[in-house]
Amino acid sequence: MTQDISDRSRGVALILATVLGVFGGHRFYAGKHLSGVLQACTIGGLGLWWLYDMIVITAGEFRDSEDRRLMRWWESSPLTHPDYGSLPQLEMVLDTVDALRGEVGELNERVDFMERILAQVKEPPALPAEYRE
Repeated sequence: MTQDISDRSRGVALILATVLGVFGGHRFYAGKHLSGVLQACTIGGLGLWWLYDMIVITAGEFRDSEDRRLMRWWESSPLTHPDYGSLPQLEMVLDTVDALRGEVGELNERVDFMERILAQVKEPPALPAEYRE
């Protein structure tokens, strides 16, 4: 499965496709030089080829010159980096997210409490007898 995943970044390819897509910038990045030149000469296939590539890159199905898919959004993603392994990092991230959910829930309760206190209607102070009618 990991042999099918390219070392190149899908995020970089998407940025290049957005900025230089009609000139085949993302294809040059992926090592597809011939199709990059063709895309530059046809101005992104009059925009249709470029639009197709944008959709394919976003979906994670774009392939490099060695027919490997560009799956990682960034080159050194901590969740998929081969040196770290994916499962321990994923568990650590999920634990952190659970802890943050608890803290956000507690903050939400405090904000609700303060809103209830501030929303209580307070009676105005009584006027002295001389100012009453």
